[in-house]
Amino acid sequence: MAINLQKGQRINLTKENGTTLTQACVGINWGAIEKKGFFGGVTREAVDLDGSCILYDTNKNATEIIYFGNLKSKNGAVKHSGDDLTGDVNGDDGLDNEVITIDFSNLDSNVEHVALVLNSYKGQDFGTIPFASIRIYEGTPTNVREVFAKYDIANDASFKGHVAMVMGVFYKRNGEWKFNAIGDPTADKKLQETIETVKQKYL
Repeated sequence: MAINLQKGQRINLTKENGTTLTQACVGINWGAIEKKGFFGGVTREAVDLDGSCILYDTNKNATEIIYFGNLKSKNGAVKHSGDDLTGDVNGDDGLDNEVITIDFSNLDSNVEHVALVLNSYKGQDFGTIPFASIRIYEGTPTNVREVFAKYDIANDASFKGHVAMVMGVFYKRNGEWKFNAIGDPTADKKLQETIETVKQKYL
């Protein structure tokens, strides 16, 4: 059963059978904004959300950024499925629009934090975007085997008026990876600002 993430909740990456999860996917799903026309019709405005992953070293410096302009880390431990420019324009199809895959066993040894952030590329307010959600699961971008955590953006009023957020941070303690479900909106407008916010507030 999936865990509904609460802000500040920390999760061990241990499965029900006692084994440790070595690879995780972070899936982001969202829809197009519906707007009523002058004559009663409905139009749909495409939404471009961007999920990004930032690797920070032991000194809390960002060493790599995996996002729509750089789809995988140098050693391939982190991969991005690619930029989705529209969201689900015809309603929720049940699939994630962007997926970031992390192989913890293959991360460089100096990486101690793996941060996940979400930015609205066109500045579209999170509070207006239908069924926006995040889920963390075992599997691949096309094969969800076990969802072990999920986070609801669309139904959280605190995101209204914001266009950037920190989803959460995987962090290494005593050689083991854990997850901090942050789920905080930020005042940032651009990805580079959010990267700095993570360093200053969440590591």
